[in-house]
Amino acid sequence: MKTLTGKKIILRALEPTDLDFLYILENDEEVWEVSNTTTPYSKFVLKQYLENAHRDIYEVKQLRLAICMTASERPLGFVDLFDFDPKHNKVGVGIVVFGEENRRKGFACEALQLICNYCFTHLNMHQVYANITEDNKGSIVLFEKAGFVQSGVKKDWILSEGSYKNELLFQLLR
Repeated sequence: MKTLTGKKIILRALEPTDLDFLYILENDEEVWEVSNTTTPYSKFVLKQYLENAHRDIYEVKQLRLAICMTASERPLGFVDLFDFDPKHNKVGVGIVVFGEENRRKGFACEALQLICNYCFTHLNMHQVYANITEDNKGSIVLFEKAGFVQSGVKKDWILSEGSYKNELLFQLLR
């Protein structure tokens, strides 16, 4: 796969030139809340990650693609597939668009549509799911707009700043 192409954005494989953007994003404490990150990443560690990012989803059970505007190779964010389960034909999805100036422009919506289509047509998934804290209203709206349906609640699932939050399970079935 070289790229998945939409009208506004493309999803492409990670490149060594993404190191600086990856470093900024992975060390943004606002992103830590939704990514389960608890400590900063060094550029050394992230460089090693990029060197192995080409590994097959069937081997490593995950895939990260850069979200870029069609006219630029500069990343705006990432879409992640995780817990890839080809036996039961399901995979989790997460998405982040970095910078307020890049939000509410349809980039995340188009990226989610592209990656779900890829999951259903190329990976033969039966379902794609997302875990979203109940206070993440932007993500809830995004996933519902893409056709995901809330199918469960994990009570007191995420510890955040000394209190627990519920996490919602959203699913999109083929």
